Amino acid sequence: MSKKFEITRLGHLGDGVADGPVYAPRTLPGEIVSGQQNGPQLTDVRIETPSPHRIQAPCRHYRACGGCQLQHADDGFVAGWKQEIVRLAMAAHGLESSLRPIVTSPIQSRRRATFAARRTKKGALVGFHGRASGIITEIPDCQLLDPELLAAIPVAEELARVGASRKNALAVTVTISKAGLDIAVSGGKPLDGPLELSLAQVTEQFGLARLAWEGEQIAMRHPPTQSFGNAQVVPPPGAFLQATREGETALLAGVKEITAGARRIVDLFAGCGTFTLPLAEQAELHAYEGDRDMIRALDAGWRNAQGLKKVTSITRDLFRRPLMPDELNPFGAAFEAAVVDPPRAGADAQISQLAQARTPVIAYVSCNPVTFARDAAVLTGAGYILDWVQVVDQFRWSPHVELVAALNLPC
Repeated sequence: MSKKFEITRLGHLGDGVADGPVYAPRTLPGEIVSGQQNGPQLTDVRIETPSPHRIQAPCRHYRACGGCQLQHADDGFVAGWKQEIVRLAMAAHGLESSLRPIVTSPIQSRRRATFAARRTKKGALVGFHGRASGIITEIPDCQLLDPELLAAIPVAEELARVGASRKNALAVTVTISKAGLDIAVSGGKPLDGPLELSLAQVTEQFGLARLAWEGEQIAMRHPPTQSFGNAQVVPPPGAFLQATREGETALLAGVKEITAGARRIVDLFAGCGTFTLPLAEQAELHAYEGDRDMIRALDAGWRNAQGLKKVTSITRDLFRRPLMPDELNPFGAAFEAAVVDPPRAGADAQISQLAQARTPVIAYVSCNPVTFARDAAVLTGAGYILDWVQVVDQFRWSPHVELVAALNLPC
């Protein structure tokens, strides 16, 4: 029997929430909806009274594809909701700060995505998984991805034909580089001589910059470089990269503003040098990252660049071995600023050491407002001021939120 509900808010995954709680996908606060209730989930949802913020989804794949969750809401609503996610996460720890206007990446701007690719009787199927489903939805007119990424669909199809089993789908991670498409594949057949030859032929056929299979480089026609400031970096296959150029630019602008004037900066969770190398145009950098291959890529990028100040690159697991206060103040020559860009788990162990070291300026880049707020509360408890927060939406139409925040010790 169909029941009616009033949606009161959005949950952390972007679903509408009614009293109960009952979760209804693709609904908005204030809407009256009906559907079949199965435990806490509402299915066969029908919008009885729409929100004034409801719009027609711009992508024809929206209802079947699980890649986006919020295309049914106007841009103003989504921007306000993401700002509110950050504000509420901070409020849970008693934090307040100035929230700058959100920076949202434009449509068709994603430069990195992972396609699901399955071999079929007639060939191959490539796309994104449907919502909470193993079904792959084809997405030839996706409004999220850069058109150059969409051009990788035929490549993924061919990779599935030559290297996928009938049981499992490949995960084909495609990144746009200056030299062309950089592709890393997982979930395929074990690599052997014939498969390696076939994969090398795919690389040549489609003019790929690089192709890796289960972490092993198969072929590289041209180094798949990424520009970080004046430096050119070749990340290891499948390495992390900010999702859009516009998002990276916004985060970097915030980091540069926060650390302006610092002559010695420590970059924690530095990756391949997204922030390290541009900052090295003005300051001496010490970069720490747990992935050895990423640190090697960062160091090579620095050594081959012109006009950068000294960059020291160190492989270190900052979760197990955070930098201690004496390392953050070596021989009395304290770091004047720190950049912290941890994964979703945050950086609680490292943050407590930064607080003890009294590093005067901290630029905190986060992809999880909850762990950011937890870590920021530790710093404010140690006397830091949370000066401002810049929310960045580079995962458009998703519930994902990123930010950069300025924390400093009063003089």
